[in-house]
Amino acid sequence: MNFERVALLFFSLVWLIQCQHISSKVESSSNETYQGHGSGSLPVEVIERFAPKPLSAHEMDRIEKMLDVRSPSLGHLHPSGKMLFLNWSVTGSSQVWRVDHPKAFPVQMTGGQDATHLKGVTADGKWLILSRDRGGDEYPGLYLQSPQGGELMEIYRKDRVQAIFELSTPDGRWIYFRANDPNPSTFSIFKYDLSTQKTIKVFSEDGYWSVSDRLSSGILLLAKWTGSRSSEHYLFDERSQKLSPLFGQGESEEYHSKFGSSEESILVLTNKFSDFRRLYIFEKGEFRPITPDIAADVEEFDIDFSRTKILYSVNRQGHFEIGAMSLKGFHPLRLPNFKNPIHTYFGMTSLDGRFTTMGVETSRAPSINYIYDWKNQQLTQWTLPSAPEIDTTRFVEESLEFYEAEDGTKIPMVVARPSQCARQSCPVVVLFHGGPEGQSRPAFSPTIQLFVESGFVLVRPNVRGSDGYGKRWLDADNGTKRLEVLSDIRDCALWIKKNWSYGGVVPKMGVMGGSYGGYATLVAMTMYAGTYDAGSATVGMSNLITFLKNTAPYRRVLRESEYGFLEKDEEVLRKLSPISYLDRLNRPLQILHGANDPRVPAGEAVQIHDALAKRGVESELILFADEGHGVHKRANRALSQGHVLRFFRRHLL
Repeated sequence: MNFERVALLFFSLVWLIQCQHISSKVESSSNETYQGHGSGSLPVEVIERFAPKPLSAHEMDRIEKMLDVRSPSLGHLHPSGKMLFLNWSVTGSSQVWRVDHPKAFPVQMTGGQDATHLKGVTADGKWLILSRDRGGDEYPGLYLQSPQGGELMEIYRKDRVQAIFELSTPDGRWIYFRANDPNPSTFSIFKYDLSTQKTIKVFSEDGYWSVSDRLSSGILLLAKWTGSRSSEHYLFDERSQKLSPLFGQGESEEYHSKFGSSEESILVLTNKFSDFRRLYIFEKGEFRPITPDIAADVEEFDIDFSRTKILYSVNRQGHFEIGAMSLKGFHPLRLPNFKNPIHTYFGMTSLDGRFTTMGVETSRAPSINYIYDWKNQQLTQWTLPSAPEIDTTRFVEESLEFYEAEDGTKIPMVVARPSQCARQSCPVVVLFHGGPEGQSRPAFSPTIQLFVESGFVLVRPNVRGSDGYGKRWLDADNGTKRLEVLSDIRDCALWIKKNWSYGGVVPKMGVMGGSYGGYATLVAMTMYAGTYDAGSATVGMSNLITFLKNTAPYRRVLRESEYGFLEKDEEVLRKLSPISYLDRLNRPLQILHGANDPRVPAGEAVQIHDALAKRGVESELILFADEGHGVHKRANRALSQGHVLRFFRRHLL
């Protein structure tokens, strides 16, 4: 018997012994029933046993066609202005493509099964900067590739280390990145010399550090992340190694920053001074607002390499729109007019500041990429979206509606409703977003249309704790406060049953979601058992205590600010954990997970499935061996969507 076989049997035995100790009782739900995350944390035979089963050609045909409806990312323009590089998932996984002129047939640059992401183009135009992980494990390495194609050249790649691109310098010499090497819970700052191919450690202190910006003088603007949203910001002089605090120290506020025209002038996006995020200029220790005081968040901003213009986006009830102003004087800049968009986006601006990539999304067509010429004020379409055999003009347009929580609070929800369900009772599937500080937004989505075509009303709520509705709404579920608002999950179903019943027929209710949405689904099916008729949870946490103990070390710091701290909030974490309420579950449950997930370990899925089995309660578990936090590869996406639709058709139709 060889070593691999002995090791396999040993870990299988350990796993079986661990599973014997699983208990669904509240007082013992904190017990460690698994250890670790990612590849190797589950026995091979467990992954094989729960691998997704094939579906019939009839079940898969429409899904496969819908997956062909897609469009590329915004991309990066080559400094010459003659090539656009972008990500597209035409091959089944996200790869990098080159478009040589407007509306040209794209040239594939990278390939294989593992997703490859374009992070930038060096200022001299000699290199593409790429990121690639393996099997969705979220331990990406950084690579270079010629704009003409060819093999990738490694910048930095180590097992179980995240190397995250930060920026490249305008002189074309340096690439800055952060990596949690050698300490998994600490991100240090590195730079790579393109001329010598040498890597230099620039900065290293305990904590999760990132680079917000850099001046040509070698002054870095650093952020130290202290929570899921909060951060402290510093100036760091590479030559003197002096670290100087700016703002955020000792606070729990949200800040995002970039240099203005100098190190004495810093642009800051924050919601510290009002309920919504605004853009400020920080000078001489004071913040001065430069965007209007409106009941909407400035979602993000950027400054071009030439430091002449500021681009930002405003989130109005889930609809994104672009704004622009000059860096000198903050005067509004003219933008192109787009026809009936639900979202407009900005991307990268060329080194000379002349061109910016922009994207437009409408309700009934895949998004289209443009390049805007600021000098001539001309907008040119560069990409052609794909929708083979699908008439997207028939897609149902979503509406913004509200339901009322038990305490009278109105909760926004985005609703996609089949035409036949306007005045008759139809089954409803409620999809909770991830985050929890995410937001469900109106979208062009073939996946949503698959549910609508199947006869389901798809509801996507933005419960308290969601982004886009101000700081009070965003922070309403932090830590122990989550116990006070978790009932928003229950109240969605109760309100719909009461208000969407016709002719005495109460609609059947399904619930689903991924990541925090998967956790919300498990809460709905356990803590609020009986409210929903069936639930499908993807990469969700079943036990917040085991989740925090086993998630990637750097993430624990970020997530404890959301859910509570292991050292002082264990009782609250136990009360918030779906596994504490397994004795209540009385409806069908489906659980999907990627075996390589470093964020929410796959053990979260297996432990709740096994705990239910021990109680004699059947649940459906599906594990994807080559996925991480979510399902991304084409074949896996088709299977996961097929199994979820099959599950809800069986239990709701």
